[in-house]
Amino acid sequence: MTNPTKTPVAPGPAREPGPAQDQDGRQPAREPARIRRTLGAPLRSPGVTLSVLVLLLVLGWAVVPEWFTGRSPLTGTPGERFRPPGTEHLFGTDQLGRDIYARVVHGASLSLRATVAALLIALVGGVVLGLVAGFFGRWADAAIMRIVEIMLSVPPVLLSLTIITALGFGTGQVAIAIGVTSVAAFARVMRAEVLRVRTAPYVEAAILCGTRWWRILPRYILPAAIGPVLALAALDFGLVVLAISSLSFLGYGEPPPAPEWGALVAEGRNYLATSWWLTTLPSLTVTVVVLAANRLSRVLEAEGRNR
Repeated sequence: MTNPTKTPVAPGPAREPGPAQDQDGRQPAREPARIRRTLGAPLRSPGVTLSVLVLLLVLGWAVVPEWFTGRSPLTGTPGERFRPPGTEHLFGTDQLGRDIYARVVHGASLSLRATVAALLIALVGGVVLGLVAGFFGRWADAAIMRIVEIMLSVPPVLLSLTIITALGFGTGQVAIAIGVTSVAAFARVMRAEVLRVRTAPYVEAAILCGTRWWRILPRYILPAAIGPVLALAALDFGLVVLAISSLSFLGYGEPPPAPEWGALVAEGRNYLATSWWLTTLPSLTVTVVVLAANRLSRVLEAEGRNR
């Protein structure tokens, strides 16, 4: 009985080289490259570069307004009433001789603080409601989502005016109204992300191991689900600036002579026929800030989607 001859095995195809590894055999982190690619986006687009410069300028107005103007936003010179824009007064003067540029610069602090406060209220409230609704489900999900649907069914302006009427007038009340109005949209996005992350294997393993919910939510679910909510906050920044300026224009913000952007537009509308700069230049400032914020947020959203 003869032994069968062994057939030589042909060598398999050569494997393609994998990603580069360090001396320990680990793959190098890709996060620095992603961060550089995201931060380098403005260098590839003049429009995005201009948007970044505009937002940095407005941020400087809000933080250190005295670096950009030495004039007072509240007092003026009666002999310089209704001066048109020029080298001495970049944005002209109003009916009391106050420098419009100084009022716009100092008004950035009021408008941006209200914007940040409104976004924080919407972000925190939406994240908490979305976490509870998406993770626990059942009656908690049903109750929270019914409230969210009711809030979304009411026009945002009407809901904001109702809250301001109950709380009173002022920049803080306007920020609270805008924040509460925006909670519903943040809660829906957060709930959808929690439902997606909750079915991940590592979350199910943590639940089967008996890990308590107060450890699962902040450690496993929140870091994986917060990304789209932060992107929504960036997208809503310009809209919140516009909403706060609109309510200030209607007279629900700080009373005169506070230099809120919306109030500046409202004060100049009575002199629009003779002194166009009183309304046009503050309105143009709000428009440029909103467009810059929307342009930059769109770029950041696209970069995050391509990662």
